[in-house]
Amino acid sequence: MKTILVPTDFSKHAEHALKVAAQIAKKNNGKVILLHMLELQQSGNDAITTAHDIPELMFFKNAAVSKLDELVDSPYLDGIEVTSIVQFHMAFHGIIENAEKHNVDLIVMGSHGASGFQEMFIGSNAEKVVRNSTIPVLIIKKDEENFKVDNLVFASDFSDEIKKPFAQVIEFAKSFDSHIKLVNITTPNNFTPSRVAEKKMNDFIADFNFTNYSTHIYNDINVEKGILHFAKDSNSDVIGMCTHGRKGLAHFFNGSISEDLVNHSKRPVVTFKI
Repeated sequence: MKTILVPTDFSKHAEHALKVAAQIAKKNNGKVILLHMLELQQSGNDAITTAHDIPELMFFKNAAVSKLDELVDSPYLDGIEVTSIVQFHMAFHGIIENAEKHNVDLIVMGSHGASGFQEMFIGSNAEKVVRNSTIPVLIIKKDEENFKVDNLVFASDFSDEIKKPFAQVIEFAKSFDSHIKLVNITTPNNFTPSRVAEKKMNDFIADFNFTNYSTHIYNDINVEKGILHFAKDSNSDVIGMCTHGRKGLAHFFNGSISEDLVNHSKRPVVTFKI
């Protein structure tokens, strides 16, 4: 976790994420890239090159630079190498591109979630980044003065396709000295006998050189509620999930448990792309 990207819109939720990123950077002797995207309305001609818009664009850019400078001077960033970037771009595209360009290890984002029609038709930038990022994404919901990951819930079906991203889960856990709670959620529509689920988890983890874990089986009406309830009942700090990054009709009909958790969980959620 040496290089951490933090997108900001200067909201309190974005600052919650920045404070967590600062704690992670200090723990790992890392650096923070602070990113603000100026989203432009496109009509007819390219807005950036329309001459009469340039003074207005520069006004907004200078205002953003000034706000970033104020953030960089925040006491909780003392002693941390911080780079600030302002770009004209659609937010989630810019986040993905900058994360890859700067070889970041982790994206930390704030989110207040979305619900109802907003969730269905608009969604959140956090949700879009979770769906598209090949880099782990940590979503922060509230102020975390003492961010810790003593206990990380990792919910999965423990299939072979999860093994590659699970290597990233282990690296994330090791950086925080976390205990991973592997959990299989059993639902009425997807019942698995306990002995079968237990064997599958043990066979899965046997392929990794990692011992700081425990296995659990939890029953609930659906997978999302099972993960949320298990995390609460086990007093865990962070929920970890893998995401397929489904798009189009597949995403509309099947949805994504990871994205639902980003919207609905009160706990931090960290996602890893399959």
